[in-house]
Amino acid sequence: MENRDIIHKTEETFKPVQLGPITLRNPVIKAATSEGRSPEGKVTQALIDFHRGFIEGGIAMTTLAYCAISKAGFAAPGEILMVRENIDGLKRFTAAMHKAGGLASAQLGHAGPVATKKITGVQPVAPSRFFNLTSLQTCRAISLKEMDEVIEQFADAAAVAADAGFDAVELHFGHLYLVSSFFSPWINKRKDQYGGSIENRTRFAKEILLRVKERVKDRLAIIVKLSMDDGIKGSIWLDDATETARILDETGAVDAFELTMGSSVSNQMYLFRGDTDIDGMAATQKGILKLGVKWFGRQILGEYPYEDLYMLKSARQFQPIVKKAKLILLGGINTHSHIAQAVTEGFSMVAMGRALLREPDIINKIKANPHAPGLCIHCNKCMFSVYTTTNCVFTKEYATTSQAAIS
Repeated sequence: MENRDIIHKTEETFKPVQLGPITLRNPVIKAATSEGRSPEGKVTQALIDFHRGFIEGGIAMTTLAYCAISKAGFAAPGEILMVRENIDGLKRFTAAMHKAGGLASAQLGHAGPVATKKITGVQPVAPSRFFNLTSLQTCRAISLKEMDEVIEQFADAAAVAADAGFDAVELHFGHLYLVSSFFSPWINKRKDQYGGSIENRTRFAKEILLRVKERVKDRLAIIVKLSMDDGIKGSIWLDDATETARILDETGAVDAFELTMGSSVSNQMYLFRGDTDIDGMAATQKGILKLGVKWFGRQILGEYPYEDLYMLKSARQFQPIVKKAKLILLGGINTHSHIAQAVTEGFSMVAMGRALLREPDIINKIKANPHAPGLCIHCNKCMFSVYTTTNCVFTKEYATTSQAAIS
């Protein structure tokens, strides 16, 4: 292939994309990877520098993750609390991304059964009483009154994001976090209007989505992160997930679905694929839990070989179903050919995680050389760095500036 043909193909791959009220300079989004750079729940300079590196490296939009809608919704240490008292730091974050030439999205969520009392200070909640074998925590059933409060907290957090200058919000409806756990018959045993049929199990997510849309209107794009399949018997699979997507899509409130799989409750490697880092997981625990991970970690986490574009086959099932929103492909995207294939097959955007942790400037490298190989080896040693400071073990952390909160 002649050089001008390669250049043309690269230009086609990286064309701007319209996403609701915003325009991305290319189809590449930095996927959410809970950074651990906010010890007080606030924006820090280290957090800004971390994300600015991805924008300067060529992506169109970076995702600030994970932004808890309340203190009870934290999933791991050092996450952002998306409340109005933190808005000054959030404004500095978005201003820095815009100045660097890119956009900013805020991932909003409530951890639900993924949460632990050690982090949140309260007993975790789930649709029904549920025992999380990974954390050895018993979750209590969330009440209807508390669900109403969560709906308002999502809306409040989205409004804060809009006022802080974010270009998009990503509603975390995946990985068996609170909203996603309602989709799962394995966890959701409710007998009221939120349990039973898939329409009922989707009701909570729909109410959150519509309330968020009511609050922010067209001030920013709304992305829904949706689990296609969590790899757990009796839980979420494609037949129900496509129906959930249809129900949410028909509201007209979703600008894009970011399609994901796996969970943070059990069988975590179903999401990540590649090496199962038992030592890394054990290092995040103490005492008997540490021994338990070493003894039973592989059974709990699972083992799945890495494949390029490993979510593509499942994601294709959503293309005939979703009529209004766009689709974002995630999973095993490391090279120009992967991005080009996704775009050619009709996915409007792609989300990259581990590949960007390894090479924050991978998009600039690809544009300079479309045949450039990705350097991520899917060792997954970054997977458990969310409990400290998310980083690739092969890359010196380029964000070495202050961890002091910006208020």
